[in-house]
Amino acid sequence: MNAVAERLLIVEDDPGLTRQLRWSFDQYDPVFAADRNSAIDQVRRHEPQVVLLDLGLPPAADGIEEGMAALSDILRLAPATKVIVVTGNGDEDSAIKAIAAGAYDFYQKPVEIQVVELIIQRAFHIWQLERQNRRLRADADRPLDGLIATSESMRRIVRQIEKIAPTSATTLLQGDTGSGKEVLARALHRLSPRAERPFVAINCAAIPEHLLESELFGYEKGAFTGAQKQTLGKVELAEGGTLFLDEIGDMAPSLQAKLLRFLQERVIERVGGRHEIPVDARVICATHRDLQALIQQGDFREDLYYRVAEITIRIPPLRERSGDAIAIAKALFERANEEHGRTLRGFSPDALAAIEQHDWPGNVRELEHRVNRAVILAESKLIDATDLGLSETTSDMDDGQLNLRQVRDAAERSALEKSLGRADGNISQAARLLGVSRPAIYDLMRKHGIEQNN
Repeated sequence: MNAVAERLLIVEDDPGLTRQLRWSFDQYDPVFAADRNSAIDQVRRHEPQVVLLDLGLPPAADGIEEGMAALSDILRLAPATKVIVVTGNGDEDSAIKAIAAGAYDFYQKPVEIQVVELIIQRAFHIWQLERQNRRLRADADRPLDGLIATSESMRRIVRQIEKIAPTSATTLLQGDTGSGKEVLARALHRLSPRAERPFVAINCAAIPEHLLESELFGYEKGAFTGAQKQTLGKVELAEGGTLFLDEIGDMAPSLQAKLLRFLQERVIERVGGRHEIPVDARVICATHRDLQALIQQGDFREDLYYRVAEITIRIPPLRERSGDAIAIAKALFERANEEHGRTLRGFSPDALAAIEQHDWPGNVRELEHRVNRAVILAESKLIDATDLGLSETTSDMDDGQLNLRQVRDAAERSALEKSLGRADGNISQAARLLGVSRPAIYDLMRKHGIEQNN
């Protein structure tokens, strides 16, 4: 189970009891609130898994109306949160009402710390189990593991991948460095009938030309100095599975001819060999370069292009994927927080704003680097923009987009995608962030053709 830092919110207006609870539960580094509004602010900021909530809150501390309203607000904002309500001695009716309204458990005053601590420990344990169960269900429903798609442009690519994967079509993935080409290639393999067979990747730009041929096609014993035994190449190793040729635009013309023959005949010859070897492997290629321009320059074979680009998928850079940066950053944070043994709570509002506004010239790879560094170096529980090495910026409206309706629609869609990204696809949270109702969110999603994540 992937553990996350345990966060406890205590909502109590009695200063003496607050001091006692702070001392008793300091292992959770608790945060506090004394009324409903401040409790909601703390839930937004710290996202606690467990809340200890006194039902008797001001301005009507003698009743339970304010406490029940706080319970409703907390569960609407964070439905998975475990809320333990605290009632007055003998007030069993209030406890029953709270449980019926969604509270996890209750305890009656006067508070016995040892008993309350057991209830809190159990609540954290149940939260972790439910979280694991949600992830298992999500993984079962989301075969494109590792791919986070909040923006409509990436959702379209997901749908394309799901259609292409069952076929054997040679596929070309075009996109900037760090945009996720290998993630998509692995998704194509994982969704294909070849999923149980090898996925073999080779970066054509990372290997010198005189070595790439033997890396791809293998060599016979004695083929050249140092060839002391027969060695299979990447193509043969991909038998029955998928061969991923990254940065194919950097392949030397002399090797392009040999790759073309393999794609046409599905046979290879090892370096120094004289026999044709049939190989059944699906080929996926990727490049950050413009192959059409390379063809015009004479650096890439046109006949090879039409072989590798039976289907072409163009991956937009991160700056064009509205809402994706926040969603990806949150996933990267969870992984880095666990890998480095930190107990950070997430991103501050200024960090989220900076992530949204940054151009990300290095795409997902740059985002991963910045988040990983911030998790290691952050001195507070929340990562801020400075930890990420970013600052909030503003951009002027595109001079070419002066039509008011177009500007309004673009801004509306961008705000919707960003809110869904911040809320991890949770409609209720996205509605609260935008200050509208759930039906309004659904109307906006239909208007802009945005599908809901499963």
